[in-house]
Amino acid sequence: MNRTLLHKDLIGGALLIAVGIGVLTHSVAYHIGTLVQMGPGFFPFFLGLILALVGCGIAVQGYLSVHADGVSGKTAPKKKLRPEWKAWLLICLGMVAFVVLTKYLGLVAGTFAVVFISALGDRDNNIKSAALLALAMVAIAVVVFWWALQIQLPLFKWGAV
Repeated sequence: MNRTLLHKDLIGGALLIAVGIGVLTHSVAYHIGTLVQMGPGFFPFFLGLILALVGCGIAVQGYLSVHADGVSGKTAPKKKLRPEWKAWLLICLGMVAFVVLTKYLGLVAGTFAVVFISALGDRDNNIKSAALLALAMVAIAVVVFWWALQIQLPLFKWGAV
């Protein structure tokens, strides 16, 4: 069986390309507009384009790394990959926490929760590094979404009202 077709970067790149093309084709049904007057299809169109381009980059990098290993004669040690259940669980839990906490407590609490909980899914992160990352992302989220884009989402609130 050809190892090139089974390389994880090739599969991941192909998935990103497929999702990007799907978003891109769906967005052309809406008015795209211009940079000055953006239509409802503008953001999805460029999001799909960027996803497809990033997927191409990942796939090419994966192909080149597999090809370079084949040329140099290196073979990767056969290691059975196990599912990362802790990471999956924490990332899903982080997304749920974001939705709930943003609704009841505001943008700051929701952003901190999603980043902190999801960062704990990485084997190399500890509580201190996850908290520092979460604080940095809260600052970025406040500047980008609340101040620059003026998204109508309160920074702090109490209750669902």
